[in-house]
Amino acid sequence: MGFIALGINHRTAGVEVRERVSFSTEQLPDALQRLRAEAGADEVAILSTCNRTELYCAQDQLDAERLVEWVARFHGMTADEVRRSSYLHQDAGAVNHMMRVAAGLDSMVLGEPQILGQMKDAWQTARTAGTLGPYLDRLFQSTFNMAKQVRTDTAIGENPVSVAFAAVSLARQIFADLRRSTALLIGAGETIGLVARHLFEQGVGRIIVANRTLQRAELLSEPLGGQAIVLTQIPDILAECDVVISSTASPLPILGKGAVERALKQRRHKPMFMVDIAVPRDIEPEVGSLADVYLYTVDDLHEVIEENLRSRQGAAEAAERLIELGTGEFMQRLRALAAVDVVRSYRQKAEQARDQELQKALAKLQRGANPEQVMTEMARMLTNKLLHEPSVQLKQMTAQGRVEALALAQELFALGDNAPGNSNTTVQGDS
Repeated sequence: MGFIALGINHRTAGVEVRERVSFSTEQLPDALQRLRAEAGADEVAILSTCNRTELYCAQDQLDAERLVEWVARFHGMTADEVRRSSYLHQDAGAVNHMMRVAAGLDSMVLGEPQILGQMKDAWQTARTAGTLGPYLDRLFQSTFNMAKQVRTDTAIGENPVSVAFAAVSLARQIFADLRRSTALLIGAGETIGLVARHLFEQGVGRIIVANRTLQRAELLSEPLGGQAIVLTQIPDILAECDVVISSTASPLPILGKGAVERALKQRRHKPMFMVDIAVPRDIEPEVGSLADVYLYTVDDLHEVIEENLRSRQGAAEAAERLIELGTGEFMQRLRALAAVDVVRSYRQKAEQARDQELQKALAKLQRGANPEQVMTEMARMLTNKLLHEPSVQLKQMTAQGRVEALALAQELFALGDNAPGNSNTTVQGDS
């Protein structure tokens, strides 16, 4: 069984191309059925995210060009457009690539964990559509196990490499137990949305979202059980907040030194942790000079992120070694499965020969034949049947110059020291 991974990602194509080759959730079931029927693959799955679209196929003698043409046809593109932006991995290369993708080694942000969930979604969609099959399913399961091993055995995902997650990680360093903390998030854009989700996942006690328009703040806070306020209400609630993270597009500061001083007095100088992600800044720089305030800017976060990326690079090297070993083990198991199929077929053939000779022997015994003679004849005939075709094939292969067949036969039949070419070695035909 052969494997192919054909894909287009953030390294090979711009967003305008990636948008054209992406598959919506609604499209995927039909696309999977069409891919299997039109591209000549037995088993197929499709992974489609904002940064990559990949086709995974299992089939003997797969034709990669048919896959390229299918993608072009499905999305109304030329084959050359797809070919210029795509990459192709086959067999062990495809296995290695899928494991690297699932472990986050091929992601825009090294080691990001979301891709594993997206691959599991791709597996489930193909499974539901009935296009998965035993070989591709086995590959997906090995891929998931490898991604889990990489997370367990390396530090690839331990250090934050996004601004939002870095901010939350710093908050955890200041406050050992976020469950007792109140977080004020200023703004309602994408970054604050990520911060809110990270804080919620860390179990922060209370989330307050402040925004220029109350409706936007409510959209972000309500799913997390938080509170929404407008910007003008911040001075009234600031003293209740242990964590303040701000990211707006305001041209002027949202929080000044005086407002924070008043809040600290009400808090009896209980520490406040603040992160200003905005450019230009939302929090006056002078706030950082206040005692009991830990103020970080976006530049401080980028320093943390750069250090963490360097740490992840070292972990990535260890992950690559794990994946190389995992690829080899998977391919070894796959080859062993191929042997199982051959053994099963040969066993079925041998059992048919056994049953035929047994029926003949039983019939002779019922007619009163000598049992010893019947058993001797049955053993001789069964031996001849089992050895006839292997003997004929081995003679033909040797006559054709394929002398390695003798060594393989010796190993296969455990013939010990009877080396090929030895005068004592003979190839028996049926008598």
